[in-house]
Amino acid sequence: MSHRTNSRYLQHVNETASIGLEMGTGLRDPEVSIAMRQLKEYNWINERDKKKPGKGRLYKIYSLKVSFNDIITHLENQQRKAVDGAHSKIERLKELGKK
Repeated sequence: MSHRTNSRYLQHVNETASIGLEMGTGLRDPEVSIAMRQLKEYNWINERDKKKPGKGRLYKIYSLKVSFNDIITHLENQQRKAVDGAHSKIERLKELGKK
């Protein structure tokens, strides 16, 4: 669910750092990291490093590569396939129970 929350937040901003995602979504840093890793696996986000002023370490800046609607459509199709698969297994069990 957190990957949906992050992608929905990213839909409304051009780009943001993880702290922006934390504040904008109400998720904690570990949850943001997991969600962004999932979005990255689907190749749905751009990620770039930015250096903090001074001697600070690099941090990630994120933006969406695809539209929020494309993400929702993919997730709906994924859930539909899971439901169809479960339904097929139940029907098969019913058939086996009749024998």
